[in-house]
Amino acid sequence: MYKAYSNLTPATNSTPVTVHDWKAAPNPSLSPVISITGAQQNELLRALSRSDLERLFCQLELVALPVGKHLFDFGDKIDYTYFPTNAIVSLLYVMEDGATTEIAVVGREGVAGVALYEAERATCTAVVQSAGYGYRLKTAFLREVFNEGGALAKLLMRYTSAMFAQMAQNVVGGRHCSIEQKLCRWLLDRLDRSLSNELKVTQDTMANMLGVRRESITVTARKLQDEGLIQYRRGTVEVLDREGLEAAAGNCYKAARAGFEQFRSDISAAN
Repeated sequence: MYKAYSNLTPATNSTPVTVHDWKAAPNPSLSPVISITGAQQNELLRALSRSDLERLFCQLELVALPVGKHLFDFGDKIDYTYFPTNAIVSLLYVMEDGATTEIAVVGREGVAGVALYEAERATCTAVVQSAGYGYRLKTAFLREVFNEGGALAKLLMRYTSAMFAQMAQNVVGGRHCSIEQKLCRWLLDRLDRSLSNELKVTQDTMANMLGVRRESITVTARKLQDEGLIQYRRGTVEVLDREGLEAAAGNCYKAARAGFEQFRSDISAAN
């Protein structure tokens, strides 16, 4: 389990800002201090050697990621690559009528916005779903480092493979899993990337992300609550029985999780 940002020391004019003030309403005029410890809250950055990570510091920037912030939209030129720490980012496909479907989710295990050739454009929309922080890196600099090969290039290729497995499972799950299985998997995906058992999310958001009616989410959430798996309060879902939730999700969750477990195993072995 990663610690929250209490071990970072944001500062302006060499005067520390308290954790309470830092988490409240980020002031754009403040220049937060980055650190090895802070950057290592992202698993990809933590997997780099100290020397490789320090090389990124000239371009690495700690940024606040508030709920609803669009990191990039479909068709955009991607200027920054984001390495979340305690934020959660949804990758969405947006229809012409405005309807959305989530195709993947990124948290402290990964990265959003990798563009490895200059003319590349975003193939989805990335929106912050759970507020927090992350580190961003200019994509031009990321391409430069990637093209040199080395540890970062290998990590990005391994992560891309795990992400592809997640997207593929989303496609399969969307066609063959029940609404209950999909909701359980959706909650577990976020629980894996959260620092607590509580998720700040509304039924409208869950319905939009899963591409189903809100009424279906209401009925399914009530069933999971009656079974003692979750407790739902307005805008908050608390997971009470993770094992039970995993059992209810079935292979809809296990297959995608296996890909990231293999990814973590690979980077641990490499280190």
